[in-house]
Amino acid sequence: MTNVNSDVIDLTELTVERVQAGFASGAFTSETLTKAYLKRIEEFNPSYNAIVFFNEKAVEEARAIDARRAAGEKLGPLAGVPVVVKEAMDMKGFPTTGGWSLLYSKTGGVDLLPETDSPVVARMRQADTVILGKTNIPILSHTGAHANGSWAGSTYNSAGREFLPGGSSAGTATAVGANFCVLGLAEETAGSIQNPASAQGLVGIKPTFGLVPNAGVMPLASLRDVVGPIARCVRDAALTLDVLAGFSMEDPKTNASVGRRPKGGYASKLDKGALAGKRIGLYGPGWRNSTFGEETISLYARAQEELKKLGATFVNDPFAGSGLRELRKPIMPGAEFDARGMESIPYDIEKYLQRMGANVALKTFADFAKATEKEGAFGPNGVLSYMPHSPEFVEVMKNPSNPPDMASFIALRETYLDIFNSVFDKHKLDAVIYPQMRGPLGPLHGDEVIDAMVVSEINIAGLPAVTVPAGFYASGAPFNLVIVAPQWSEADILALAYAYEQGTTHRKAPELKKA
Repeated sequence: MTNVNSDVIDLTELTVERVQAGFASGAFTSETLTKAYLKRIEEFNPSYNAIVFFNEKAVEEARAIDARRAAGEKLGPLAGVPVVVKEAMDMKGFPTTGGWSLLYSKTGGVDLLPETDSPVVARMRQADTVILGKTNIPILSHTGAHANGSWAGSTYNSAGREFLPGGSSAGTATAVGANFCVLGLAEETAGSIQNPASAQGLVGIKPTFGLVPNAGVMPLASLRDVVGPIARCVRDAALTLDVLAGFSMEDPKTNASVGRRPKGGYASKLDKGALAGKRIGLYGPGWRNSTFGEETISLYARAQEELKKLGATFVNDPFAGSGLRELRKPIMPGAEFDARGMESIPYDIEKYLQRMGANVALKTFADFAKATEKEGAFGPNGVLSYMPHSPEFVEVMKNPSNPPDMASFIALRETYLDIFNSVFDKHKLDAVIYPQMRGPLGPLHGDEVIDAMVVSEINIAGLPAVTVPAGFYASGAPFNLVIVAPQWSEADILALAYAYEQGTTHRKAPELKKA
């Protein structure tokens, strides 16, 4: 195989398909590709702060994959593809800090050192990816807007350093958007995949609850948390979901996915004509009583015209009179965020620490609370200060070792699903497609947050969603659509996203700037 200088590889918007073609033709090797990405990261990561822990064995691992390829060995489906992993995901040999200085020894805290990989990291290794490192997040993944509170400092948006990057998977989105890697792993409790993907003009998959294992990922809500990919194109996201999805003995809820995955994989239905004849629900006050800014209204109208040209037909405000809007109930009066399902976090953290291994520094929630009491997460000034407003959370705090009674949350999920499914049946819908955010992105260090249109409805219901680039605001901030459909319909909505992506080609590579 030709020995290619990593300096000559064009990393701009590289896809899995183009990477695999490069390997096959001898245009480059996994080693030279990895070195090229590391060189780009060295140049631009100081200005974007996407990656906070680096895998020092990345080049060595890439070289080993090249040797196996040269020997004719059977390789994994993403062999040699450089990727990044969200910091909250356990990866043996790396601390999991949750973005918190109190959980990192180099900033005066306690290191949590997992003794094994989380299942999703293990699956990426089994797929023979090259993991370049772990990406920045806000403290305990508490915000969907940014990573400003992280011990590692703020992460900047690849589409413009002045904008909110989206959170909590801020670092992953920036790494993917800035072409520091091909793919990235993200995780969501309430917008943490879809927000950063949309804020940076990327494709994100928030999967059906129970499709992808999230054991070994620092939790916010075990009944809401999901892991999914962020990529620059729909096909790459689908191929990554193929690797991540399916049953794991470490995560019993994934048993629900058995028999639900498409036989040919999540890319099997990708077709430029997939929108033809599809019935699409449009946003209206039946979903939520929120209004859009003028630019969002204009961009959404343009997107509707594009969808129509691609063969879709529309149903206006299909959720009108359904009762779905009335289900929304923030824990704190006047707040936007509906945090129900997070009441179990003390128990979830205890179970998470137990999985980390026998030698982990903190073994119980009580240990965790003591180690972080200086900045207590649930105190008046803590990042999760709203949780004590929940009587169910207060009850769980009395004994975090006992499995909590989450019957009221499960009943709420069932109600959401009943309404959602009945509306889809009544109107014969294939999906609903909304603007992912209500308006343009605010500034990185301003007071604005991201007002996302399907958070927390789909997180409580456990529904899947895919974000897809749909243009830009006048400011240069990306505008994305979000596509939502019933549980286990990932292959179908990826097909719709693909048809829209291919029919419009809105994604544009950003021009990175140094600080």
